[in-house]
Amino acid sequence: MSFETKTTAPSRRGLIAGGAALLGAVATGGQALALTARPRLRVILDNDFSGDPDGLFQLAHHLASPSVEIPLVIGSHIHVNDFLDGSTTQADNAVAQVKAICTRMKLVRQPPVIAGRNAAPPAAARPEATPAAKAIIAEALRDDTRLPLFYCAGAGLTDLAEALRLEPRIAGRMKLVWIGGHEHDDLLPGVPRRKDAEYNATIDLAAVQTVFNNSAIEIWQIPRNVYRQLMISHAELEAGLKPSGSLGTYLLEQLERVVSTPKISLGETYILGDSPLVTLTALQSSFEPDSASSAYVVRPTPRVVARAQYEPDPNGRPMRVYTSIDTRLTFADMFAKFAAAGW
Repeated sequence: MSFETKTTAPSRRGLIAGGAALLGAVATGGQALALTARPRLRVILDNDFSGDPDGLFQLAHHLASPSVEIPLVIGSHIHVNDFLDGSTTQADNAVAQVKAICTRMKLVRQPPVIAGRNAAPPAAARPEATPAAKAIIAEALRDDTRLPLFYCAGAGLTDLAEALRLEPRIAGRMKLVWIGGHEHDDLLPGVPRRKDAEYNATIDLAAVQTVFNNSAIEIWQIPRNVYRQLMISHAELEAGLKPSGSLGTYLLEQLERVVSTPKISLGETYILGDSPLVTLTALQSSFEPDSASSAYVVRPTPRVVARAQYEPDPNGRPMRVYTSIDTRLTFADMFAKFAAAGW
């Protein structure tokens, strides 16, 4: 660990290059000490940024994290006619949301942003070399960097599945961190089983089956019961985002768009369920980098069958199933980075 000493008074800054920012200064003795960090892994971000606004928090948090390089952001679709975005241009709308966040963060250099498919293709359709699929493949096959590659997906897996079908070799060149899938019953002894299908897994079931059943990619899964641990109150959000300027205001506006929806009552908490994508990548431990503060088990990757249910496969490749996420680290780091930049 090193320190960078400046003789000028601390100033607000948000210089972000390649999806990383050096944020935060501590005033001491008339000088500012800033902890330095360099990118040590790459992350492709894939999320339904026009749907649940938890993805916008994850996006801004990732963009403000200096330990990751973000070579690509993909805006993806959700369910057809979803109340969060009932349009037929969900992926395009997601791209617009990414650009709105980047504008409010005043990024010096914005990462490339590409729209994925606006809807799931027919299950039996041949894979198509869409712009998103080609960009995923190109990044995975790069040989000019040693930074490991993580694919962080907070919704469906349509575009990743298409890329894997087009070029299976990329499976061995990255890890998938996925927010999705229902609970693993044996990890919740005594808890009644939920019978409803998990949202992200049913956005494009055929894509999930491609990734789980027919590819070799290593999966780090954050299932429904675990991503729901990222619960935060409205009061905490309002207080934590107050110093964050226009970014904080925009994020609160996007949350209000959902919580004020007629005919539903969400109470006074919200689940920022996509934030584990940041915890498990940007906030890995210092020495021997890993997601050391969050717990997981390793088990054979199950097959995914009808209604996104799991079918045990003793010969499946090893996968991580996370059982808890370090929520303290996640939220404290997010608010500190946003406040330090003061957008």
